[in-house]
Amino acid sequence: MAITSIDDLFIHELSDIYSAEKQLTRVLPKLARAAQLPELKKAFEAHLEETQGQVERIDQIVEALDIRLKRVKCVAMEGLVEEGKDVIDSIEAGPLRDAALIGGAQKVEHYEIAAYGTLSAIAKQLGYRDALPLLQATLKEEKATDEKLSLLAEQAGNQRAAEASAG
Repeated sequence: MAITSIDDLFIHELSDIYSAEKQLTRVLPKLARAAQLPELKKAFEAHLEETQGQVERIDQIVEALDIRLKRVKCVAMEGLVEEGKDVIDSIEAGPLRDAALIGGAQKVEHYEIAAYGTLSAIAKQLGYRDALPLLQATLKEEKATDEKLSLLAEQAGNQRAAEASAG
C-alpha cells in the first residue's frame, strides 16, 4: 500500500497495531503458561482480556470512521513474539525465565505505547473525535500495564532471578 497522505498513514498504523494486538492474543496464553511466578501468570491473563478489549476498540474506530484496515502483518510484534518464544525455549522454567518474560513483556508494552501515542496524535490532527478517546483509553491501559510490569520486576522478578543465580 502506498502511503501518500496522513489519512493513509493513520490507516496503515491502525492496521499495523491491529495485527500486533491479534498476535498478542495468540501468544499471551503461552506466556502465562511459561511463567512460574503467580503474579506474572495473572498479569499475562489479565493483559489477554485487556488486549481483546483493545481489538474491539479498533473495530469500533474502523466502524466510526467508516474505513477499512489493510492486510498487513506487524513485523515488529512478530519479532517480539519470537523473542518471547526463544526465552521459553532457552531458559529453564523458574525465576530467571520469569525475569526475562517480564523484560520481553515490557518491550511489547513500549512498542504499543509508541504506536498508540502516534495514532492518538494523528487522530487529533485529523479531527477524529470518535477515535481519539478510544485510542487514548488504550494508551492509558498500555502505560498502566508497563507500570505493573516494572513493579513486578522490582518487587519480585529480578530479585528472585538474582537469588536463584547466586544460589
